[in-house]
Amino acid sequence: MEAHNAQRSYQVVIAATRDMGIGMDMKLPWDLPNEYQFFQHITTRTCDPRKRNATIMGRKSWEATPLEFRPLPGRLNVVLTRSYCHSIPTDVDNVLVCGSMESALELLAKPPYSFSIEKVFFIGGGELLRHYLNAPSCDAIHLTEVDISVPCDTFSPRVDTCLCRPWYSSLPVVENGIRYCFNTYVRRKDLISGSDVEAEKYSFLPKMVFERHEEFGYLNLVQQIISHGDMNDNNTLLSKFGCQRLIFFYPVVLQKVFWVGVVEEILQLISGSTYPKVKPKLTLLIETNIILCSSFGVKATEEDGDHPLLTGLYWRHSDASQEFDQISDVINKIKNNPHDRGITLSACKLSLSPCQTFAQFYVANGELSCQIYQSSTEASLGIPFSIAAYSLLTCIIAHVCDVVAGDFIHLIGDAHVNTSHTKAIQKQLQISPKPFPETN
Repeated sequence: MEAHNAQRSYQVVIAATRDMGIGMDMKLPWDLPNEYQFFQHITTRTCDPRKRNATIMGRKSWEATPLEFRPLPGRLNVVLTRSYCHSIPTDVDNVLVCGSMESALELLAKPPYSFSIEKVFFIGGGELLRHYLNAPSCDAIHLTEVDISVPCDTFSPRVDTCLCRPWYSSLPVVENGIRYCFNTYVRRKDLISGSDVEAEKYSFLPKMVFERHEEFGYLNLVQQIISHGDMNDNNTLLSKFGCQRLIFFYPVVLQKVFWVGVVEEILQLISGSTYPKVKPKLTLLIETNIILCSSFGVKATEEDGDHPLLTGLYWRHSDASQEFDQISDVINKIKNNPHDRGITLSACKLSLSPCQTFAQFYVANGELSCQIYQSSTEASLGIPFSIAAYSLLTCIIAHVCDVVAGDFIHLIGDAHVNTSHTKAIQKQLQISPKPFPETN
């Protein structure tokens, strides 16, 4: 924030249990060295080596910090207290005492702190979090969700998802038998009257968090294709082979996707129809544990075998027969044998291999994840469409099987772009990712 502003904004960094417990007897109720390392990195590192960050904490949080880590090195420690505390040194340059959060933010907005402090982080405790976690001056919340329920005497309120949007969510980490994940939420700027949401930048986030936005996996792939891709013989395509692990939790937000087309295609594939010109009714019937679409007016038969749109036919009727329904098999395994290592959908046939060749589902901790192998796709349009389509498919199957939709993992053989599109793609690469949409 600029020096002339009356008050600094800040970011909250906390770890909490399922019940939003953050402490017991002034101690953390877990031992997670890697989680502490994340806290260290996010609050210590700066883009400008001449600056440092500030950490604001209540007196109890200060006293709960082990002596060997107090004051937190490499940061300005701002302690909030209205009374004298002998444990708080006043003769060192990295400790500052303020009577309130407001006075601390005002002080940090003035010289010399406005020039020497890069980012401001608020780290607790519980009483202060009730007032400042979802406050207007809070730009972002970095919440480590610790998947345990243990007795706590200090709690944080939950993140208000009406005010904040998800920016980043890590894959689960298991340490000392405890499962946890890192999550970042950013404040919705469209709630501020007159703000320009499209122009809003999110570089105020710590660099390590900003660059963990899932969309960077997609952007980096597209950049690699146009910078180092192999040109085909007639100079119309740039290709890269073997894009091995793109993990997405949400559809791409930098690329518009024809959502009605996504829904219609997935419903068409689920139905087993191979006739692309008849639009399905957007309704689902769940009967005898099988997802069924309302009728297309066309019944798939062996005569459809030469039609180019065969993925749905093979999903519902392997080898164009009535002998094996892959969709039914997937649902049955997820419900009755979720640890089966062969929960798969295949669209392959010796005479034809569609682009979306193979999908595999995986169930763990009540979450259903999907990984697909796509033999060939156009990167700037095809990848966003596939992400949206297979994320929808995963959500539909998860709903039918009474589990939660988890991750979508995308493996690609030949990812390519049309050389005539490179200028437009380069413009897209200049745009910073934005928060993901809310999910209901």
